[in-house]
Amino acid sequence: MNWNDVVAEGQVHIEDYCGKQEEAANGFFALHEATLKPGALDTKHKELMALAIGIAKQCVDCIGFHTKAAKEAGASRAEIEETVSVCVMMGGGPSLMYGTKALEAYDQMDGV
Repeated sequence: MNWNDVVAEGQVHIEDYCGKQEEAANGFFALHEATLKPGALDTKHKELMALAIGIAKQCVDCIGFHTKAAKEAGASRAEIEETVSVCVMMGGGPSLMYGTKALEAYDQMDGV
């Protein structure tokens, strides 16, 4: 799987939706921005939590977007690995399989 393509294709779908449902999309993205701003937790840790939920919910697009965002926020591969380990502890085999997708995405997005 090419994770840069996954993110790019997801972005196209998001933009299409936003163009047709502007008010709802604006509400979602306002929530997204407000939630991920640094506060008691920094953005990196919030993105790692979002990634963990994406893994748990088995959302390939979420894994791509939040791996990229976590990396941009300064997350190391080791931090992604530990996030995957917590997911495996809580979600077992399916979390392992989807968690390894996050590691593959991290490796492919090395230039981010």
